[in-house]
Amino acid sequence: MSHIASKKDDLLKRVKRIAGQIQAVERALDSDHDCAKTLHLVAATRGAINGLMDEIIEDHAREHVANPALSDVERSKGVEELLEAIRRYSK
Repeated sequence: MSHIASKKDDLLKRVKRIAGQIQAVERALDSDHDCAKTLHLVAATRGAINGLMDEIIEDHAREHVANPALSDVERSKGVEELLEAIRRYSK
């Protein structure tokens, strides 16, 4: 996971922004804001989560699937990990 560690600060900043967006959704629901505003907040949050997922998927694919230094076994493991994460995410 050293490739994640090198981007740790940026990833954590994204997560903190997402947490703030989730809190905004909670406040909107708690304050009985109109549904259109709440829908926009949820959509923005989903977009932010999708962006985070895209970045981590790309890093994983480059490091654990496409890296020419990997053995066939390591590459196969990386593909299976990636597919499992995508399956879970798409449910």
